[in-house]
Amino acid sequence: MHLRHARQAAALLLCAFPALAATCESLASAKPGAATVTLAQPVAATGRVPAYCRVSGVIKPSADSDIRFEVWLPDQWNGKLAGAGNGGYAGSLNTRAMAGPLSRGYATVTTDTGHEAGDVDATWALGHPERIVDFGYRAIHEAAVAAKALIAAYYSKPARHAYFNGCSNGGRQALMEAQRFPGDYDGIIAGAPANYWTHLLAGATDLAQDIAREPAAYIPPSKLPAIQAATLGACDAADGVKDGIIGDAPGCKFDPGVLLCKHDDSDACLTAPQVSLLKKIYAGPHSKSGKPLYYGYEPGAETGPGGWSTWITGSGPDNSLGYKFSTQFFSQMVYEDAHWDFRKFDADRDIAAADRKFAATLNATDPNLKPFEDGGGKLILYHGWSDPAIPPVNAIHYYEDVQSKMGSAPTAPFVRLYMAPGVQHCGGGPGPGNFIGNMETALEQWVENGKAPDMIIAKGAERTRPLCPYPQVARYKGSGSINDAANFSCAAKP
Repeated sequence: MHLRHARQAAALLLCAFPALAATCESLASAKPGAATVTLAQPVAATGRVPAYCRVSGVIKPSADSDIRFEVWLPDQWNGKLAGAGNGGYAGSLNTRAMAGPLSRGYATVTTDTGHEAGDVDATWALGHPERIVDFGYRAIHEAAVAAKALIAAYYSKPARHAYFNGCSNGGRQALMEAQRFPGDYDGIIAGAPANYWTHLLAGATDLAQDIAREPAAYIPPSKLPAIQAATLGACDAADGVKDGIIGDAPGCKFDPGVLLCKHDDSDACLTAPQVSLLKKIYAGPHSKSGKPLYYGYEPGAETGPGGWSTWITGSGPDNSLGYKFSTQFFSQMVYEDAHWDFRKFDADRDIAAADRKFAATLNATDPNLKPFEDGGGKLILYHGWSDPAIPPVNAIHYYEDVQSKMGSAPTAPFVRLYMAPGVQHCGGGPGPGNFIGNMETALEQWVENGKAPDMIIAKGAERTRPLCPYPQVARYKGSGSINDAANFSCAAKP
């Protein structure tokens, strides 16, 4: 390398990785916002994880708050902050999501949102309304404030950009940040957002009650392969290629009645009560008057380790994650009664009760993102079409609400939505589900260089496919391998 070029490269490196203004240990006495630091220690590099300063602390915005957080500050910092979201009811630090950004030079932050518990455990909420507020929105914001203060103290300069990435409850957290605290993050990825929290969990409770009311309607895991074979048989080829994936799930006109047993019951067919339940799973919950209360699930990937036997039907009538999440919500939060009986659930009454008590705290459904847009914020939404945990059309409805509220063109200048065919909850399923890295890169280009994302490539074990900005869909060009994204293009839905 020419000497002048070497000096220029060195100067750029120093700008990218500034000298530390404080020692790691000195952060033990720092006062980052409302937080108290409880640990500040250097951590040596191991494998792909570079050396960093690990800072732990606690934030108490209310007398009953106990928000634990952790910030990792790399020795070689790229000038940016990455926030990590939580799944389920949170209850632990999502340090697993911090290692990747840290290895790329980001300072990273995570929080337990104010309690220690398992993902499906909401017993911490009983009698602790302030901790529900922390879980709902306050903890993620307070952790971001603390992280930025620690960054400024450690590097003697603020972060140039801040990004947040979360899926499921983390997607809800992401939208809550954009809606309530638009200055926290410049770029946000909200995956499979559980942002309509009260209605999502009411829908799962309604389904659990239906099964309890008529046990014969329960669909065991052994029958799911027959359901998936029937849905694929009806709709797989509708997008121009037969590949084991339904490309346009809403366009699938599948009638569960075709699976009705003609003779004896077997795993190859459904009984009449099971057909009725399957129709309801696809249709979603309704009020007594027939008004839709939430959304239904889509056909096409009912089997698999992250499929219906995990989330919807479970390994038994009361052993699905949907059942566990929803009954915990109503017993521990809505009615504050550990012995509340889900069998007495009334959709009209109990959804209204949940909304009155928690819509403002837990639902991230406000479509007014003008402050976020005005501050230069960029938002990417994504959802797997085969998600068995959160109905995927929920993301579409929120996206369309934003368009309507903001008075935007069909594709708003600051928000994109990507629907991923064959992908289940935050990943998994028959569709290529490895795309978060490419999505993060696209978001950075958008925030930092003004280059709006278009097609994003998703990878699978044996194929790549394009994810297209909604409402576009991927269409096969008619020749070449169906396992190569290069042979697909993004086009308007026919």
